[in-house]
Amino acid sequence: MALLQYQRENLHFLSEEILRLQESLSKYEGTDDRSTPQVDLAHLLAARDQELRTISAEMNQVQSELRLARSLIAERDSEIQRVRTTNNQYVEENERLRAILGEWSTRAAKLERALEAERMSNIELQRKIPTVRSQTHMSVEATDQGA
Repeated sequence: MALLQYQRENLHFLSEEILRLQESLSKYEGTDDRSTPQVDLAHLLAARDQELRTISAEMNQVQSELRLARSLIAERDSEIQRVRTTNNQYVEENERLRAILGEWSTRAAKLERALEAERMSNIELQRKIPTVRSQTHMSVEATDQGA
C-alpha cells in the first residue's frame, strides 16, 4: 500500500511538472526569441512524459498484483472458514460421543455392581447348600426311623 501511495504522489508531482513545462514551452514558442532553449525544454518535457507513463504502467501492475493478492487472501479466508466450520462440527460430534460414552460407562458400572451383588448372593447360597442338605438328610432319616 505504501508503494501505491508513493507512486500516486510521484504521478501527481510529474503531472504538475509536465503542465509547468508545457506552459514554459508554450511561452517560448510564442516568442520569436531564438535564445530560449526550446529543444532542452521539449526534451525535458518528453523525458518527464515518458517517466509519467512508466510510473503509471508500474502503478497499474502493482494494482493488478494487489487485486490478485486480495483475491488469494479472500480464497484462503474462505478455506479457513470452511475448515473452522468442519472443525466445529467435529467438536460437536466429539462432545456428543463423549456424552454417549459417559452414559455407557455409568450403565456398565451399575451392571458391574449388580453382577457383584449377584455373585455375593450366589456364594452365600453355595455356603448354605451343605447345611440345608444336612438338615434335609437328617429329617429324612428321622422320618425313616419313626416309621
